[in-house]
Amino acid sequence: MAADHPLVRLETLALIAVGGFAGSNLRLFAMDVLAAVPSTVLVNAVGSTVLGLLVYEAEYTGRIGSQARTIFATGFLSSLTTYSTFALQTAFASGPLAIAGIVAANYGLGLAGVLVGRALARRLEGPRPAGGETA
Repeated sequence: MAADHPLVRLETLALIAVGGFAGSNLRLFAMDVLAAVPSTVLVNAVGSTVLGLLVYEAEYTGRIGSQARTIFATGFLSSLTTYSTFALQTAFASGPLAIAGIVAANYGLGLAGVLVGRALARRLEGPRPAGGETA
């Protein structure tokens, strides 16, 4: 069946939905285990790390297919991470130091996570398959 066939697209959408369900439930679990701000920082940092790994894995090895990356990144990771909760927690923070801490933790650990993901992807680097993806 061709990749642009409607059933293939429907399958991809269904897999994204399943990933989204899993990601959002994992975030809910994290929010039950930890306090609100630490759980948001945690899921955003972990999500950034895994997304960095997926993006750089595509650049360095290309072993994970683009459909699998799309499903995992768009479904699971986009539901695990949360910019909206981060924005609300920042808006309702008790003062300037709390605001600065929330912003610094989310952006700082998110960027660090991407760099860690890149470092992990580099460790996977080996001979590239012919015609591998670079995006």
